Amino acid sequence: MTFNIGNQQAVNINNVGGDQTIQGGQQGTFLGGEPSEWAASLVTRLHALGLPSEAAEAEAVQTELDRARPDRQSIATRLARLTEALTSAGAIAAMGESLRGPLMALAGWLGALGAPILHMLAD
Repeated sequence: MTFNIGNQQAVNINNVGGDQTIQGGQQGTFLGGEPSEWAASLVTRLHALGLPSEAAEAEAVQTELDRARPDRQSIATRLARLTEALTSAGAIAAMGESLRGPLMALAGWLGALGAPILHMLAD
């Protein structure tokens, strides 16, 4: 089987050559926009939650994203540290998609560098 797909944008995409069984359903959140906008959204939400040090980390990510050539490794390191802190504090569990959405969007933008972040968010 051959797939010739020019462009796809969706929350869940399943390109399957044959049968597929999904138990428990599929769901996700699509966050449109650009990486800098996702980081700005994260900063706003963290400030609203009264988490200034976490918001500062997100601001550093946003600053890096605003550069002409953002350092993806630096962004991945900061996001991993931020995600771990938010997970440990229970903030992601409490706020759900409000925090998870921008974090997942940024991790997805990072590609392979974002895989550890996506793993933390999946737990």
